[in-house]
Amino acid sequence: MSNPEAEHVHDHCTNDPPLEGNQQSSGEIIKISDIETYVSKPADPDSSKLLLFFTNGVGFKSVNNQLQADQYAKEGYFVLMPDLFEGDPAPNAASVVAQAESNDWLETVKMAAVGGVKQFMIDMWLARHSLERTLPVVERFYGAAKQEFSEQASNGIYAVGYCFGAKYVLRLNSAGKLKAGAVAHGILTLEDFKGLKSPISLACVVGDPFFADDARKQAEDLLADSELTHEFRVYEGVPHGTVTLPARLPDANRPL
Repeated sequence: MSNPEAEHVHDHCTNDPPLEGNQQSSGEIIKISDIETYVSKPADPDSSKLLLFFTNGVGFKSVNNQLQADQYAKEGYFVLMPDLFEGDPAPNAASVVAQAESNDWLETVKMAAVGGVKQFMIDMWLARHSLERTLPVVERFYGAAKQEFSEQASNGIYAVGYCFGAKYVLRLNSAGKLKAGAVAHGILTLEDFKGLKSPISLACVVGDPFFADDARKQAEDLLADSELTHEFRVYEGVPHGTVTLPARLPDANRPL
C-alpha cells in the first residue's frame, strides 16, 4: 500500500513549485572538475566568502534553486551549486508519466496512482545516489572549487544543504573543511552529527520521516554535550521540504 504522507513529503523536494511572474536566475553554468555547476557571483566577488550550495533532489538546474543561490549572492557570498547527481536528478510527476509511456508502463500507471509509481522511482533513485557514490563527488568538487576559487576560499568556505544535500554539509563539517554550515529538512542520521567541528544551524520539522524526531533529539543531546556553536530550529505543522534557511549563515565570529 502506498503512503500518501510519504508521497506528499517527496513532492516538496522533487517538484519545483510554480514561480510568480517571469523570474529568471542571473548566474551561469560552468564546469568544475568536470562537474556542472551553477555559479552566482556577488557585487564584489574578490572580497566574498565561498558558499557551496548542495541541493534537494531537483538539482542545480532548478530555477527555484538558482534563485535561492542568487539570493545568497546578494548577501555577499560567491555561490557554487554543483550537480550532485551526475545528470540524474530525482524523478518528478511529469517524468514518471513520460517514462511510463516510453516503457509501455501505461497500464501500470492506469492501475496504480502516479504517486505510488513515483514513490517507487524515488526509492530507486535514492538507492542509485548513495553516500558511497555521492561523497566522492562532493569531495572532488570541494577540492577543485577550493583551488579554482582560492581567493574567495581564503575568506572562508561555507556550505548550505537542503534535503538530499544536507548530509554532505555535515560530512564536510566533520572533516574540518568548513568555517560554518546550515541545513534544512535533511535526510540525516545520528551518524552524520559525529565529529562536527564548526558552527552549524539546522532547520527541522516535527514528524519528518527523513530525520525522525528521536534521531533529532539524540542529535540535539549530542551537540548539547559539546562546545560546538549550533542551533536547531524546529517547525511544527509543516511537511518535509517547506522550511528554508536564512540568507546569512552562522559564523565562528558571530553568535547564532
